[in-house]
Amino acid sequence: MRMPGTVGVVGVGRMGTPLIARLVASGHDVVATDIRPSRRPAAEEAGARWVSELDSCDVLLTVLPGNAELAEYSPVDCRMWIDLTSGSVETGQKLARQHDVTYLDAPMGGGVSAMREGTVTLYVGGPGEALEAATPLLRSFASTIHHVGDHGAGYLAKLLINLQWFGHAALATEALLLARRHGVPPGRMRSLLLGSAGDSAFVQRHLPALLDGDYLRDFGLDRCLEELESVERSAAVAGTPHRLSSLVAELHRSALERFGPEDGELLVPALLEEQAGFRLSGKD
Repeated sequence: MRMPGTVGVVGVGRMGTPLIARLVASGHDVVATDIRPSRRPAAEEAGARWVSELDSCDVLLTVLPGNAELAEYSPVDCRMWIDLTSGSVETGQKLARQHDVTYLDAPMGGGVSAMREGTVTLYVGGPGEALEAATPLLRSFASTIHHVGDHGAGYLAKLLINLQWFGHAALATEALLLARRHGVPPGRMRSLLLGSAGDSAFVQRHLPALLDGDYLRDFGLDRCLEELESVERSAAVAGTPHRLSSLVAELHRSALERFGPEDGELLVPALLEEQAGFRLSGKD
């Protein structure tokens, strides 16, 4: 079963390009656009029809760079709009009020490799009946779909998950730097963390990359900070404590000042290594 009609994709970047390929492989008629005309070959190679401007479609999927771009976006004429951007809860609520269209916020987890494999995780905010109608289409590229709550709740869930990950990355790096200073090799310390009270998804899945000198250059440092600042703003509006969240954001702000808007989700660990005077990978 698949949702009939034309699927429009706005945003042919790292995630949008493999998204198109997944949709086309599932039999969908896809039309795509991007503000960068240079993305046309990638869209067409993935199987989409390219248009300089998208006027209408049956289902609209947007994959925008971040919350700022999302807040300024106005959807084209469509029956349903599903946004896959990492936005903020406030933006989601505002968009739902502003636009008379069935709308779901559905930010993605898993990254580029998961999109290529069709195994991304979606955190969805919006009406349950709309999600039910959209699920056959979403299954083209998502293996796990969580309905979090009302509009904006999907954005919030994704941001809070990322906050935890960024925080775990920084804390694990500090711990391993101290361990190595006292003669405990990083690999040995990781083996001790695994299965302990200090274990985490970061330690299990992503710390090996850092130990190999890989700073996970699939996402811009400036976008990492943008997400963390969205969390800070949401917490301030809600009146909930966010001291540790702000410390994680400040670390990323310092890394951005040091490295600039480079690609690298683990550039805070790179900054901490620089401050310690050695790398956990042992590659000086």
